Amino acid sequence: MDLTQTDWSNNSKSKPNNVIIDVRTPQEFNDGFIRNAVNINIYDSNDFIEKVQSFSKKDEIYLYCKSGARSSAACQIMGQLGFENVYNLEGGITDWKGEVMK
Repeated sequence: MDLTQTDWSNNSKSKPNNVIIDVRTPQEFNDGFIRNAVNINIYDSNDFIEKVQSFSKKDEIYLYCKSGARSSAACQIMGQLGFENVYNLEGGITDWKGEVMK
């Protein structure tokens, strides 16, 4: 499900077990990321699937990329894997107005 920046930000901070995943490449991640994000590169599909399956399918998972396209695809993949609560940041980190960590 796509969420606006405001909804994504508010919801991702609301519960302690929420997971934030940056699906960009490690190089992109090193240029700046949203606080508490873990980097799982969607372009490495086998590694992506293996790593996301370490999370509970009941957790709320918040995903983002540069513009929202890769994270939208990641949401679809995770939905097919049985994850119930996956949320995509509309516009990605490019449109992000919050803090970016380096």
